[in-house]
Amino acid sequence: MLQPSNYSLVLFLQFLLLSYDLFVNSFSELLRTTPAVQLVLFIIQDIAILFNVIIIFLMFFNTFVFQAGLVNLLFHKFKGTILLSAAYLALSISFHIWIMNLRWRDSSRFIWTEGLQTLFVFQRLAAVLYCYFYKRTAVHLGDPLFYQDSLWLRQEFAHFRG
Repeated sequence: MLQPSNYSLVLFLQFLLLSYDLFVNSFSELLRTTPAVQLVLFIIQDIAILFNVIIIFLMFFNTFVFQAGLVNLLFHKFKGTILLSAAYLALSISFHIWIMNLRWRDSSRFIWTEGLQTLFVFQRLAAVLYCYFYKRTAVHLGDPLFYQDSLWLRQEFAHFRG
């Protein structure tokens, strides 16, 4: 079971990684004249997103629901967050590769193709949804119902068996 002190530490780490993601999304354009620094920021951002996904799965594995074999229940309950996290990671990596390919050769030019603008809008929209759903899932996983046997869990188990 996730102890309250451990949960606070894990939640702090998750919010720290989300804050870094928000920071890079907000201010990376200010560093477009130094592509090497921007590349490092983008790489760390992608790793932070991946770490957040790993942390959520580790929190899933730590629940009594998972240990009782109700993986489908966890997947069903948090399917949106899982799929949105994967989509956001893919959109972020795609955007970072595309923008760095265009800027690496000539960082002084302002290069925004229609495709890049479209990808930028979808990546930023996914970022907002990702932050909301991820924070909601992280806080929701702190509920004691996920870490002990309860009537709710038995009802869910009966629902999934039948």
